[in-house]
Amino acid sequence: MGSSNLDGIREIFSCVKGVDYADLYMQSGASHSVMYEDGRMDTLSSSVSDGVGVRVLKDECTAYAHAMGTALSSARAAMEEVRDMSGAIMALPDGGDERLMERAASLPALDVGFFHDLDAKLRGECKYLRQVTFRYRTSWKSVLVVRGDGEAARDDRAYTTFAVSVVLERGGELETGYEARSFERMPDDFWRACGEDGSGTAERIARTALSRGLLMLDALPCPAGVMTVLMDGTAGGTMIHEACGHGLEADIVQKDFSAFRDKIGHEVAAPIVTIVDDATLPGMYGSYLCDDEGTPAGRTVLVENGVLESYMTDILSARRGGLPRTGNGRRESYRHMPLPRMSNTFVVPGESEYGEMLEAMGEGILVKKMGGGEVNPTSGDFVFHVSEGYLVRGGKIGSPVKGAILTGNGPQALWNIAAVGRKLILDPGVCGKSGQGVPVTDGQPALLIKNLTVGGVDAGNG
Repeated sequence: MGSSNLDGIREIFSCVKGVDYADLYMQSGASHSVMYEDGRMDTLSSSVSDGVGVRVLKDECTAYAHAMGTALSSARAAMEEVRDMSGAIMALPDGGDERLMERAASLPALDVGFFHDLDAKLRGECKYLRQVTFRYRTSWKSVLVVRGDGEAARDDRAYTTFAVSVVLERGGELETGYEARSFERMPDDFWRACGEDGSGTAERIARTALSRGLLMLDALPCPAGVMTVLMDGTAGGTMIHEACGHGLEADIVQKDFSAFRDKIGHEVAAPIVTIVDDATLPGMYGSYLCDDEGTPAGRTVLVENGVLESYMTDILSARRGGLPRTGNGRRESYRHMPLPRMSNTFVVPGESEYGEMLEAMGEGILVKKMGGGEVNPTSGDFVFHVSEGYLVRGGKIGSPVKGAILTGNGPQALWNIAAVGRKLILDPGVCGKSGQGVPVTDGQPALLIKNLTVGGVDAGNG
């Protein structure tokens, strides 16, 4: 974006009158994605996404408009619509199709030459394999935010994901396996990051998915009851993210939809629990330099030694609640208004050794990987499926189990954490909220949690 154009937009926004706040968000993005299934290339797609969104806040009302493209005419159209909706006193920029932001740089083509050979290798080694699916995607997005106070911020973000899912069949029984890695990196740097975190190559990721599916073919039905559960770090931070994290987003709190409302400064978890949201971690899927309102990314301690310290805020929720801005105002695209959203959210490592945690639990369930589930954001009640779990008896890991479902309450589970392990493991994903999806990372070390209800097979009914 030329400096003269940026200066012009800054000048216009600094002269907006009759409103409490105004900002302009602009993005230029591009993506490539490939899906390979059943031994052939199934889907190839490329896209560009350029646009601008303009917002003004007045009292408790928000006016927002967006337009495709990053030309001066697009900014003018969105500003004019917002002006008409809000009654803001706003000068409109002169000009036509002059671009305010250059289009996203050309993305390198995805190298998918390994798909066919890897598919054939897996099928040749496993006679139960019925379906193999590879998904590979990369995207690049440049964002610019100009605020009514004249401040401006820009961020360039690259994302790459590789995911493998398999379906196995033996004797009429079907099982699935899945593994994925995602980083805020371009493809070459992505594979280097996979090597650094232990995932290694595409083949190693695929074999992890296959091993998980094979394991479930031999798994026993999970017994049901109230148990102690050891959540391995590899399980991912699903419970912290879904059952607790959303309840710490300030808009949820202010709508009275959170069990953590009015709890700042109060104990909300066991004293060994500290939870952080940190968008500054290099290369993580939820990382950024500034959020989508131009606020610098930061590290926010949400819970420290069991005490609730902060909520995650955007500009609107911070203004409404008299709260500090934490840099969590995020949006899927220029078509959406920002909301308080998590970035990289995790439980800080503790002091417990893994073997000690197994020994302390005696009997229960070890969860190595979580699946999908449902959460009531108001109460924190959750139901999560386990995609890889094991019986533990006498402190020893036993048979794998299938059909395990964890049921409980997120805020209560924080109180029931009896031990926190030493090794933090981070797991990427896409978080949905209010119809928007944004990249995030969740994580935890091993957590020993007492009194979770495990659904499975009632021993009394066989």
